[in-house]
Amino acid sequence: MGVSAENGIAGRHSSNYQSDRPWSSLDSEDSLSAPPDITSYMPDPIPISVRRPQVAMIARPLPKYGNAELMETGDGVPVSSRVSAKIQQLVNTLKRPKRRPLREFFVEDFEELLEVQQPDPSLPHPEGAESTPIQGEELNGLKNCPSSLEAALLRWGAIAPKAPCLTTTHSNAKQPYTLTYGKLWSKSLKLAYNLLHKLGSKQEPIIHPGDRVALVYPNNDPAAFMVAFYGCLLAEVVPVPIEVPLTKKDAGSQQIGFLLGSCGVAVALTSDACHKGLPKSTSGDVMQFKGWPKLLWVLTDSKHLSKPPREWFPLIKDANNDTAYIEYKTCKDGSVLGITVTRMAMLTHCQTLTHTCGYSEAETMVNVLDFKKGIGLWHSVQTSVLNMLHVVKTHFWSPGFLDGVPISYVVCVKSRDLHWALMAYKEQSDTNMSSLRMVLIADGSNPWSISCCDAFLKVFQSMGLRSEVICPCAGSPEALTVAVRRPQEGSSKPAGRGVLSMTNLSHGVIRVDTGEKLSVLALQDVGTAMPGAMVCVVKLEGVPQLCKTDEIGEICVSSVATGTSYYGLTGMSKNTFEVGLVSDCVYVRSGLLGFVGPGEMIFISGTLEGLMQVGGRKHNADDIIATALAVEPMKFIYRGRTVVFSVNVLYDERIVLVAEQRPDSTEEESYQWMSRVLQHAAVAHKILMFRTVQIHTPLETHSSASHTMIWVKMRAHFSPKRCQFLAFCNKEIKITQLDNLCYNFNINAHCSRRMANACHTFYTFLFLSEVLQWRAQTTPDHILYTLINTRVTYIYYFPKFPSAVSLDLIAAFYGCLYAGCIPITVRPPHPQNISTTLPTVKMILEVSRSVCVMTTQAISKLLKSRDASVAVDFKSWPPILETDDLPKRRCPLLYKPCDPDSLAYLDFSVSTTGMLAGVKMSHNATSALCRSVKLQCELYPSREVAVCLDPYCGLGFVLWCLCSVYAGQQSVLISPMDLEVNPALWLQSVSQFKVRDTFCSYSVMELCIRSLSSLTDSLKVRAHTLTQDFNLHLARGMDLSRVRSCVVVAEERPRVALTQSFCKLFKDVGLHPRAVSTAFGCRVNLAICLQGTSGPDPTTVYVDMRALRHDRVRLVERGSPHSLPLMESGKILPGVRIIIANPETKGPIGDSHLGEIWVHSPQNASGYFTVLGEENVRSDHFGARLSFGDTQTVWARTGYLGFLRRTDLTDASGERHDALYVVGALDEVMELRGMKYHPIDIETSIIRAHRNITECAAFTWTNLLVVVVELDGSEQEALDLVPMVTNVVLEEHYLIVGVVVVVDTGVIPINSRGEKQRMHLRDGFLADQLDPIYVAYNM
Repeated sequence: MGVSAENGIAGRHSSNYQSDRPWSSLDSEDSLSAPPDITSYMPDPIPISVRRPQVAMIARPLPKYGNAELMETGDGVPVSSRVSAKIQQLVNTLKRPKRRPLREFFVEDFEELLEVQQPDPSLPHPEGAESTPIQGEELNGLKNCPSSLEAALLRWGAIAPKAPCLTTTHSNAKQPYTLTYGKLWSKSLKLAYNLLHKLGSKQEPIIHPGDRVALVYPNNDPAAFMVAFYGCLLAEVVPVPIEVPLTKKDAGSQQIGFLLGSCGVAVALTSDACHKGLPKSTSGDVMQFKGWPKLLWVLTDSKHLSKPPREWFPLIKDANNDTAYIEYKTCKDGSVLGITVTRMAMLTHCQTLTHTCGYSEAETMVNVLDFKKGIGLWHSVQTSVLNMLHVVKTHFWSPGFLDGVPISYVVCVKSRDLHWALMAYKEQSDTNMSSLRMVLIADGSNPWSISCCDAFLKVFQSMGLRSEVICPCAGSPEALTVAVRRPQEGSSKPAGRGVLSMTNLSHGVIRVDTGEKLSVLALQDVGTAMPGAMVCVVKLEGVPQLCKTDEIGEICVSSVATGTSYYGLTGMSKNTFEVGLVSDCVYVRSGLLGFVGPGEMIFISGTLEGLMQVGGRKHNADDIIATALAVEPMKFIYRGRTVVFSVNVLYDERIVLVAEQRPDSTEEESYQWMSRVLQHAAVAHKILMFRTVQIHTPLETHSSASHTMIWVKMRAHFSPKRCQFLAFCNKEIKITQLDNLCYNFNINAHCSRRMANACHTFYTFLFLSEVLQWRAQTTPDHILYTLINTRVTYIYYFPKFPSAVSLDLIAAFYGCLYAGCIPITVRPPHPQNISTTLPTVKMILEVSRSVCVMTTQAISKLLKSRDASVAVDFKSWPPILETDDLPKRRCPLLYKPCDPDSLAYLDFSVSTTGMLAGVKMSHNATSALCRSVKLQCELYPSREVAVCLDPYCGLGFVLWCLCSVYAGQQSVLISPMDLEVNPALWLQSVSQFKVRDTFCSYSVMELCIRSLSSLTDSLKVRAHTLTQDFNLHLARGMDLSRVRSCVVVAEERPRVALTQSFCKLFKDVGLHPRAVSTAFGCRVNLAICLQGTSGPDPTTVYVDMRALRHDRVRLVERGSPHSLPLMESGKILPGVRIIIANPETKGPIGDSHLGEIWVHSPQNASGYFTVLGEENVRSDHFGARLSFGDTQTVWARTGYLGFLRRTDLTDASGERHDALYVVGALDEVMELRGMKYHPIDIETSIIRAHRNITECAAFTWTNLLVVVVELDGSEQEALDLVPMVTNVVLEEHYLIVGVVVVVDTGVIPINSRGEKQRMHLRDGFLADQLDPIYVAYNM
């Protein structure tokens, strides 16, 4: 290892690029139909008549010229040319129907599963009559009701200024804060005045009536929110209540920022305490949040506002159709919509709630819900002011909270609050709940709320709690309150219950069941329609039509008290808020699914966003949550902290359940609980869940918008093709793993929301040295590396391994990082070939200007030996530091780089073209590379990975030294040199450690095939040969059935024949053919493609070899003449963008052309490292730009030719998979007879010519084709090889071989990755250093 004293900084540019595909693929399904007839004349829509002079036409035969016919143009002028005949022939050819592509190429393996299934007549169908809309009772005018909420606030502020309006309780020892109606009026009046007259100037005020203003208040400050809300109403501005942003790149707040931008919000109101907690910039101002418009932050505390003059008084208007406020809604995909509510709708809604719930003046209301939206906003902020209620805001409600209060009171809770109240309740004999008039269950429509209500009633019924007090309700942001069970309906109308068959519900049909089986669903009614409203049930699909009486549909409401539109979205608003049916009424879609039962009672069975379709049947997320909570929820998970969503897999949906695990439950208990959930779901819903997950993070610490973004992140991980080999599975995930999985979404969608603060620490590290230090402090006993039978834990130092140079290499590398030096990993010289390998080491030291050499004692003795002195003078070496016996003293101060773009290490290697190049890798690029590999391969601490690669350069060094520290997985390290002694060491280690992911090179694969081909029978695991001694079984048997991915790391075209031979040879020991894939990287980017674990299977296409000679890509059928199989080079890594460009014109080219592969990625190398500034010669390799198109993006030129092809398979994001096919190196292309040939094609043909040809290489010399073949046989056979070589090249490639060189085996140079060094071989041929057996010249 060399250490350089120079540190470089590389600038980076980032830009988003999306390749446009204006034309469709010829092999797609859309291109199977015949093209339009372009020869026929189609008249214009508006005919134009032109008068022409009448000329006498003489009929005469059309003359022919050669093979071309005389054609006529549109003007009747004859045209004669060969080009016209060719065009007509081409047109006739295009008219013919195209042939469908073969199944081997672009048709999915699961095509038979995607066929359209015919409807089964035995499935349940609705049989009832068409339903009719139900009419709510008349809304009787309330006595002495104010004309608006502002008028109501004015009345109570003047009549009862000391009446309590809001009381906020705190969990700490602080005294409760009480806001009276007099204070609410005066503070709101003060805020309204300042909004209209103190922001901006008198000539140009910032806020005008009708403008939108954001309200940013935390959940523990409802008093400030009420003041801001009514201050906006008095100032006639539109408040937009939103959640408090947590970080600068908060994913949930980013979506809310898009809403604020579309609403034109320029001012944000907040409190002083909330403003202090917002992220600040260096200047002290609130930081600009990602996706947010530029806002003016206004503090609404009284000390920051000016007192209005006595003569100023706001204009109190009656309720009209102006927008009162905008309530946001987070959709299933994470997008945020704003629902506008008019002042008339707000007042009418408050009146209906007053009439339905029976509110009276001075009544007490306990609110546990969020006061900024939904039920909490409608009852505790709006309706409370209309009726002068006293609202008590608390975060937790217990039955004895207002015990002994003589007056009646109302409680607004969710079903989970009832559950937590039961868990926290301690039996007290003096608890009296007779004064509790109404318990409003906000989520009473959910199926799991029934058990909570029943359990709560059963416990507290003996303490005065009446059954009619439990009042579930249903509502949505679009339709506001849909239905509420009246508290006075207990005696006359008992609560409705329905036990329905879930099998029929999955088909949208209502059938009553006995309730004795597991596959039933119990529902409770949510009351009847609201006063003054009409409710109907419409079909879910197609044109809005009324459902039948026994059919599930979407609840629609026609009332004044509903939302008006989605702000700024006219099309969506028309489909949701203007639903026309048979009657003249206009209905609003509520997004709730249900039906109307007996007595016009409304039953809710789920939501439209929670609807999932699996196997042709519809399931609702609420039903599956109810099933999961029925499996002993109190022991293992938190009730109310469970979510269910679906992911698309093979054009269908699969169900994922995520629950928060209790801290006192063990992993074994949680695993058993998940197993029981899978069984209950299979029995109750007749579905197999795709995955169940338990996490340890508190889900309720974030806002509801953040929750939706969390589930969107989870969908990014539980994605299509995850069930390729294991269709249905359950998996337990820790919180650190969950955040790592969610980071896949962050890269693709540029969303940086984190799951919890505990996981923030890992991604705040910019350098690998910090990651290693963090892991050593948090998990010092975790196994990081395993070398054969030796284990090492990652602490600050590594124990000594005299025989394991690779582990000393890892320790020396991180030691250099902690010392502030730049490490250069160099392969030590081979003891048996020191004269040829030592000069390469010396050259790297000179080029890198290394000031020190770190190595072991054994290698140090080799460098000082007599044989080494013959090749290189020892005195010219820099100082050598032996790392075997270092002083055991810790460094007092560890170096930390100040710039992430500074140089981390140098990577020197010999490419396939024979060029020794060192590239500069920055800390930023190193971390990005490790992150991409981690995401692609799903690496985390519980995973084991086997690596059998060269540990000194390229992707092998990254997998050997860097990825284990970054991701924390246990790496089983096998040196490729050890396979020369024991060829089965790699596969035996994979079998023994039950590794699922392994990496190797082509040289390792060839060695296994050559050495183990005759030993596969002894390696098999047969049932009749198993012994009772398990250790003996592991020693004798080999089982590769657990291998999920075997990735071949290379810098060349994938060798299809070699991989197929390897799969065929080890198929009997359990190796699956789909497990073997390839990876591609080069000097400018060490890892561009890597198959990973979640991508689709690598595809193989067949191209016309003759078209490749002209830089054209033409797909042909398998087995056709001149067909060449090309295997996909792996899946493109996250964050990597690829474009195919013309290497000469530097312009983008189409899919049918062969071009140079250009890559844009944060993991690109910074540039070449040379001595005398020669990096300018190849500066375009790292800073290339397209000549047209996207000219701003900076690309890196790989120097390899290839093409991109969009397949019919889907990747992890659900999009069609783009496959990269590498053809060969640009510098190795041989141009003969005006055509371009790739050496690997000629070499493949020659190797098949004779069984004694073990290896061959082809290159050019003065326009002559030179072929070097290695003979594994007697020298007498050398003369027989010449005609075979020349004949096969002439027959298959139409080339004449100029020189045939027959050499012994091992003469052709091959690097550590098994790639041929043709340029080195060419130099040896020109220098007459090959020592050939026979040379034949055909000049």
